[in-house]
Amino acid sequence: MTVTIFFSRKHDSQCHVWNEDVLVCSCNYITDKEIREVITNLLDEDCWQLIVPAKVYHAMEKRGRCCGCFPSVVDLIIQTTEEYHARRHSTETEIFDFMSRLKQFHEENRRADIERRQKGHRAA
Repeated sequence: MTVTIFFSRKHDSQCHVWNEDVLVCSCNYITDKEIREVITNLLDEDCWQLIVPAKVYHAMEKRGRCCGCFPSVVDLIIQTTEEYHARRHSTETEIFDFMSRLKQFHEENRRADIERRQKGHRAA
């Protein structure tokens, strides 16, 4: 079964297509199919755990090198988790609460990343 996902990036009006077997991490040569399988396995262990890119990479016995793929991995985590719970017939309240917590965690980390990259902040 081939899954096609349509997405758009922030501040980008174009719609992009994300097919299965897309290379997500070029440093470790990891495809989105492999990432989805790991996420599903983690959800099978505990379906309400908080999954972050570091946990996914640890489960694959890999390390994030440049970490440029982490935003895409977060998007895959969100999509795969939503699909997983839709198949499980989880209640809307359970899904909404979990996904809002995950998105809030993602936004908090994105803000921290932006703060570290301010021109006014120098590293030594």
